[in-house]
Amino acid sequence: MSTAILTGPPAPGSSLDGDLRSLGFDVRIASGAEEAGALLAAVPAGERVALVDPRFVGHLHALRLTLTDPRFPAAAAPGALTAQREARPALARALATVTATTGAAGTGTLTDGLTDALADTLDADGVAVHRPQLGTLVATVPTDAEARHEARAAVEAVDDEAVRLRSAVKAHDGFFTTFFISPYSRYIARWCARRGLTPNQVTTASLLTALIAAGCAATGERAGYIAAGVLLLVSFVLDCTDGQLARYALKYSTMGAWLDATFDRAKEYAFYAGLALGAARNGDDVWALALGAMVLMTCRHVVDFSFNEANHDATANTSPTAALSSRLDGVGWTVWARRMIILPIGERWAMIAVLTATTSPRIVFWALIIGCAFGACYTTAGRVLRSLTRRAQRTDRAAQALADLADSGPIAETMARLRSRDARHHAGTPLLAALGAVAVLGSALVQGDPWTAVGAAVAYVLLSGLAVSQPLKGALDWLLPPLFRAAEYGTVLVLAARSDAPQALPAAFGLVAAVAYHHYDTVYRIRGGTGAPPAWLVRVTGGHEGRTLLVTVLAALLADRGDDFTLALTALAVAVALVVLVESIRFWVSSGAPAVHDEGETA
Repeated sequence: MSTAILTGPPAPGSSLDGDLRSLGFDVRIASGAEEAGALLAAVPAGERVALVDPRFVGHLHALRLTLTDPRFPAAAAPGALTAQREARPALARALATVTATTGAAGTGTLTDGLTDALADTLDADGVAVHRPQLGTLVATVPTDAEARHEARAAVEAVDDEAVRLRSAVKAHDGFFTTFFISPYSRYIARWCARRGLTPNQVTTASLLTALIAAGCAATGERAGYIAAGVLLLVSFVLDCTDGQLARYALKYSTMGAWLDATFDRAKEYAFYAGLALGAARNGDDVWALALGAMVLMTCRHVVDFSFNEANHDATANTSPTAALSSRLDGVGWTVWARRMIILPIGERWAMIAVLTATTSPRIVFWALIIGCAFGACYTTAGRVLRSLTRRAQRTDRAAQALADLADSGPIAETMARLRSRDARHHAGTPLLAALGAVAVLGSALVQGDPWTAVGAAVAYVLLSGLAVSQPLKGALDWLLPPLFRAAEYGTVLVLAARSDAPQALPAAFGLVAAVAYHHYDTVYRIRGGTGAPPAWLVRVTGGHEGRTLLVTVLAALLADRGDDFTLALTALAVAVALVVLVESIRFWVSSGAPAVHDEGETA
């Protein structure tokens, strides 16, 4: 239960008391500033509290957006202010300051504009007060009968339920999602909200549907493929619905953000595995293609993540290329064309579903690889061009985020410390070292000699340590994490594909999936403002360079010894998965991170 304090008796005929109660507030009425302070102090410290001007006139959804959104410690609109647990002490100080300044204490009534004054005082005290964009919704405090009549007429002129439904849909979504899913999924979200379902329950239903779809694909039968395609689309509808439900009902949570983000990857990769198993039933081995599609997808995502982390808080962050992109976003058809060509999740899942139902797994994977490769080239080239033309000073926080995304283990960290003691820092050193590391490793893998690959992996370890030996503030240093992802995942793919060990590729698929989960988890922690996973986790899992070296050594020793290499990859996959999953679940279940909902990437 939350508590709303009306700073006076409501106006005759006002629905304010009932509106607040419908939003879950226990309503109390103060007769003056002194009593308001006493009522505020009496509310248990862990509860949300709201102060509302009794003259408030506005839409119920305007109050909902202002007073019930769990993501913000404090929020305000004209005539309404709320504070959660962490902002309660500041609100008490602000109330004391405002009443002392205005001399309102003891007068029996509160001064006009109290909630606005309190919001300004909280801002001055360092508490960021969220002010929701209300658009056509009304939230006002009329000062006379005529203004009140006009405000009520304005409320009647706008259907707040229609606004609520419209705002439940993500503003910047892909073409397929916008025109083929959201027109009806928003109504499914409302249906769920009215029956008390939570976004997490819908997210779980989406995961289960996708896993059933993967099982249907694994049958290898045409009927199974058709059912898999249909169920994959149903899963995507539910995937859109969970976010729309969170926005419709304002049920945001840290756990929900994590589930929504990680389940997307789990669903897609499970479906890849189902397709590969179904193909194998028909004598077609496409595990290499399935793993290649996973590698491309993950590397493309980390390009987006790294670029955004490097630039989102940079100063003097301007670029002619970014300006051109903004202008293109103002032209209707270019917006949809630019969103579609990168094969975002809606278009990608629709393509997978249709091709699964009508063609073969091999065609599905080749279409994915070609589409993802084009999308990766397009987005990477655009970001490189922006970086080269952008005048930006990157912060220490951005440099640390890139270092965390790099996932350097103890070997690379040791090399970095040794190098950074007496080395001069040069702007291009990190990128050149990373490019050299990937080039050496790639050339050795092309040759095919296992012990040459081991030697190259040692060089990769040394050069990757050099790459992170200085702050990653260069214009193109955001390329390091995707380069390291491509090197590690590519190594596992190539060595498993060349191995004589039976079922090495499925084991490699599991290993890359486990490591990719760790890397996505790192991204979501940084995005949530909680920092990277603990250092011990990175050390235990070896870092990207340690795992790359270990896999090359295992391949050299075991690749021609029956199924030993497969067993080694499987054991490594299980070990990594157990460690990262246990730590990830522990963190997200017990995290004190603020409630968020991942609005998602178009990719």
